[in-house]
Amino acid sequence: MSMILKGMRVVESSAFVAVPLAGMTLAQMGADVIRFDRLEGGLDVKRWPVSEEGKSHFWSGMNKGKRSIAVDMRSEEGKELITRIITAPGEDSGMFISNLRVRGWLDYETLTKYREDLIMVTLTGDRAGRPAVDYTVNPSLGIPHITGPKGYPDPVASALPAWDLIAGNMVVSALLAAERRRFRYGLGDDVELALKDVAAAMIGHLGMIGEAATALTQRSKSGNDLYGAYGHDFVCADGQRVMVIGLTDRQWRLILQVTGSAKAMSLLEEKTGLSLKDEANRWTLRERISELLEPWFAKRKLSDFASDFDRAGLTWSVFRSLEEALKHDKDLSTDNPMFQIMNQPGLGQFPVPASPVSFSHAGRNIVKTAPSLGEHTEEILSEIVGASDNEIAKLFDQGIVA
Repeated sequence: MSMILKGMRVVESSAFVAVPLAGMTLAQMGADVIRFDRLEGGLDVKRWPVSEEGKSHFWSGMNKGKRSIAVDMRSEEGKELITRIITAPGEDSGMFISNLRVRGWLDYETLTKYREDLIMVTLTGDRAGRPAVDYTVNPSLGIPHITGPKGYPDPVASALPAWDLIAGNMVVSALLAAERRRFRYGLGDDVELALKDVAAAMIGHLGMIGEAATALTQRSKSGNDLYGAYGHDFVCADGQRVMVIGLTDRQWRLILQVTGSAKAMSLLEEKTGLSLKDEANRWTLRERISELLEPWFAKRKLSDFASDFDRAGLTWSVFRSLEEALKHDKDLSTDNPMFQIMNQPGLGQFPVPASPVSFSHAGRNIVKTAPSLGEHTEEILSEIVGASDNEIAKLFDQGIVA
């Protein structure tokens, strides 16, 4: 069981993707992550995808291994309880992550009156504090204009919330960095990052800003082609579609070797005067390369060459739906030690992932189900707030907690 962060307590107030992911990432490495929500549940409690019974797979997926307390935060008593949980004493406590900024009782300035060395990590939409999600950040930064089929006139949004996923892990990184600083110097920190800044930084790191600022031509849509090198999708004789990558020199040589196309590619080099050992030239000549390779795939079923590709070590894959991947890909099964079959109440039985990180001395964490709303209210009030049984009963009777 991965307990690399055993003893660390982090309090979470969150919705959507990034911060719930951050909390779950910490929980899967052994931290005690406590999320607090309204009595009626948080914004994600019914978020799609949902089961036939209306239970949220999203909630279940993003909150595995956490503890849950439900509190009436409109009441002064509820606000006091949350404040005490966030600012509880102890060198492994006093850490708070959120993307639901609340001015006043739940801001850093107020909370540090109760714990001076508090670490608070807040994710905003943009640097001005305005709301943003991947579906708004991407259009503002030009990503949909380089996404989609070649020549397609309309911008194409991505189904994968990439910036949220990166931002969630940056929340984890920021929290652990601030915790190290507090460990060494005894200082807390008010850490902020914005989803749009995460995206802007990433496209800058990838060279896309530099390209846009200095290139003579504008990057356009290239379909499934791998930008700047060689990668293309091919349709096989049985209708299956595969993606084949020739990014490195070795990958490229293996494509030629397995498909027997070395001679044809040499002739192409002679005609164009461009060496295909250069990945930039493979990008320039990608359409002509694909024209030479397409007949090879069109004559063969997937089963005719899949084993040969694997034995040779090609970088390739088969296009599948999620349902097909679940049926055929062993990496989504218990053959992969990251997955365990679990029965989540109201959702059914299916493979559930632990952390993809495996520590040599700690191994992997055992997957825990997501809590029901308020499942741990009593134990949190007793353990952290120090409330007596009578005090806890009174809070329930008054509707302060659930």
